[in-house]
Amino acid sequence: MTRQPAATPPQDPRVNPAGVFGMSLFLVSLAVLFTASLVSYFVIRFRAEQWPPPGMPGLPFGLWWSTLIILISSVTIQLGLWSAIKDMQAAMKAFLSMTLLLGIAFLFNQWANWSDLLKIEIPPTVNLYAFTFYTLTGLHAAHVIGGLILLSVVCYKAFKGNYGSQYHPGITYSAMYWHFLDVVWVVLFVSLKFSF
Repeated sequence: MTRQPAATPPQDPRVNPAGVFGMSLFLVSLAVLFTASLVSYFVIRFRAEQWPPPGMPGLPFGLWWSTLIILISSVTIQLGLWSAIKDMQAAMKAFLSMTLLLGIAFLFNQWANWSDLLKIEIPPTVNLYAFTFYTLTGLHAAHVIGGLILLSVVCYKAFKGNYGSQYHPGITYSAMYWHFLDVVWVVLFVSLKFSF
């Protein structure tokens, strides 16, 4: 009598373990990049005799607005994912679109923060304090741009009806990446604020 192989349980078609694992590895590599950047910042910060250098202003107040915007966008993309899981097409499209617009608003606000510093003649080259500020916020903004490109593709596919309760990997990966950017920004903001 031959033994029949045990039946494997059916997999949830909404989940792609390989895709989630691949995105997780990508986020780990980005975490290493941002961690190294922050470590470099703190080394410079604590080796400086005075921080910030004399005559330098405080951090732009607009960074608080940036923080609020990106926190709200993290909520909207999660709501978009939940809407996809529940096959609520209208809500899914609305929340994804809101996230895209909030991401653009975040970048515009960051540009306004940099412009405020440039108006008072504080370019990245004036000293290490300015250089590290522009570098950290610019590095994060560059990854937000990448996220917006990904999210634009996801929104396009969502409006074409490609996502629903049984298939929404693009939304899942976008949400993972966006939440990561949210956490990174909060860590950067707190580091800049309290090391000041």
